[in-house]
Parts: sequence; structure tokens; C-alpha cells
Amino acid sequence: METMGRHVIAELWQCDFDKLNDIEFIEQTFVDAALKSGAEIREVAFHKFAPQGVSGVVIISESHLTIHSFPEHGYASIDVYTCGDLDPTIAANYIAEALGSQTRELVEVPRGMGPVAVGQAKAVAAV
Repeated sequence: METMGRHVIAELWQCDFDKLNDIEFIEQTFVDAALKSGAEIREVAFHKFAPQGVSGVVIISESHLTIHSFPEHGYASIDVYTCGDLDPTIAANYIAEALGSQTRELVEVPRGMGPVAVGQAKAVAAV
């Protein structure tokens, strides 16, 4: 059986504080990332926390993109899950660049193939 989906879990470190705390910027970045990957957007929902941080989701026909940001730590956790022929790394890398991430780790998990075998994380220093 071929995979039903690909799920990228991204750890983004040393991100820009102001970008991680800007709900409008993050929402637009996630919408743009979904479109760049070829996804069809269904719904968009984001929430700004006090005193800082943003969580949100872009629901796509092919699954979803999510974020939880921690500006005080320069950190964001990202999930990009796509089904079909879409490549979730396109959206994940776009988001990392937009947030100014200096260090990132991406783990890709094939979905729908039975027991999950998570590979080694790939640490990538931004260029």
C-alpha cells in the first residue's frame, strides 16, 4: 500500500520575535505556504495569546497546516500534513524562511501505511 499522506513535523528555533507574535503575519504566511504547495484551502483559524504567542490552523482539502509559537523562546512548532501528491516540505520550508528561523529540524512521517517508523530528524541551519 502506498502512503496516504506525508506529515512533516518542524521544530523552528531562533525565529524573529515580532513575526512569531504577529497573528496577521503568521496567518498570511500559512495561507501563502498552503497555496505554494498546491493545496486547496477550506478554513483558516488563528488565535493570539496574551501576553504573546499565536496558535492556528489552515485546513486544506489535503489535510492541514498548524503552528504554536513561543516568541519569548524564538521557537515555533509546525505541522504540515498533506495527502495525495502534495509535498509538505514545500510549505514547511516556506514557513521556516518567513519566520526567520536560523535553526530547524524536520521530521517526515508517512501516514496510513501501518505502524509508524519515525526516522532521524534532519537538522538544517538556515543559509
